[in-house]
Amino acid sequence: MLYRFRYSIACGATDFRKQIEGLVAIVNLQFRLDPFSDRCAFIFCNKRKTGIKVLRYDKNGFILASKKLLEGMKFQWPKNPAEVKEITFQQMEWLLQGLEMEQKKALYPVEMSAGKTCF
Repeated sequence: MLYRFRYSIACGATDFRKQIEGLVAIVNLQFRLDPFSDRCAFIFCNKRKTGIKVLRYDKNGFILASKKLLEGMKFQWPKNPAEVKEITFQQMEWLLQGLEMEQKKALYPVEMSAGKTCF
């Protein structure tokens, strides 16, 4: 069985005074997702788009990591505050690099198998 890890971002701004308990409550009550899944990471951004927090359950407790950008830098963060969106690892890397999640010129992976080919 393929182990698939999921990244979910909380669109819009999150109050960064919230710590683990507050972020777990957002995941559970507002987005109706399971914060205790060890296959998921939940990513939040502050109002100024200069910092992110990543919440992940690790079988016996939570890990909360944060990143704060240097002066003059901002994340390209989706604005709809009521939405949570699942993203790929590549999209997460683009966000962390200050790029938009949807890169129109990027080549996307295509899943192929012997049954899908014409030769």
